Amino acid sequence: MKMRILAIADVESKYLWDYFEKTKLDGIDLIISCGDLAPQYLSFLATYAKVPVLYVHGNHDGCYEDTPPEGCECIEDRIYVYRGVRILGLGGSMKYNYGTHQYSDAEMRHRIGKLRLKLMRSKGFDILVSHSPALGINDGDDLPHRGFIGLTELLIDYSPTLFLHGHVHLNYSRQIKRESEYMGTRVINAYDRYVFDVEIPDERPKRGLIFRNPEMRDEKKAKKEKKKQVAREAEEKMQELMGRGRKSDDQQ
Repeated sequence: MKMRILAIADVESKYLWDYFEKTKLDGIDLIISCGDLAPQYLSFLATYAKVPVLYVHGNHDGCYEDTPPEGCECIEDRIYVYRGVRILGLGGSMKYNYGTHQYSDAEMRHRIGKLRLKLMRSKGFDILVSHSPALGINDGDDLPHRGFIGLTELLIDYSPTLFLHGHVHLNYSRQIKRESEYMGTRVINAYDRYVFDVEIPDERPKRGLIFRNPEMRDEKKAKKEKKKQVAREAEEKMQELMGRGRKSDDQQ
């Protein structure tokens, strides 16, 4: 299935709000917010959109508790199916000051663990939507913008077609990419606004009994080794961040 998606995150686009025209939403099949946007902005788009407006929370979306976006669909910690496309939502950022919608690696893994039965029943997912990037995939060098290892593991385990995130603004550095690829998954940073086409395969990967399929055994072994590598890199990155923190304390 081919879809045209409008992905948004982090800043309210003047193109879509201050200078809005209905025709700017023509041809859009789905609108997905990756967080840190005013609820009024999402409600505004939902008023004119003829398609669902989906969202996850960013680390600055505490106001959603009292003022949730009207006419929009929160997909946090669930698999939302639209036109047969399975969309998994996991918002929030790394815990850096104990604010709303912030999580440790362990807490994010716990959230993912609670979804395993649903993921098994749905035979995986096609699109992963988060606010934070995944560890080692266009994430930052500081704790607030460090990616989650749990999201990286999801990409390794399920190889979805698409991964959407925000949080790391494109104007932070020229090295930050709008689009990249990770083990066959197309990765898009939704900062501001981005319209793109994506082809979701009609035939999903077969998931049979591993012991009856040698190729699946080899694939599982390769994925296990890849996750071990990611875990080592995560530990090294955390040690580096802690070292910076201790050095900063000593200088003070």
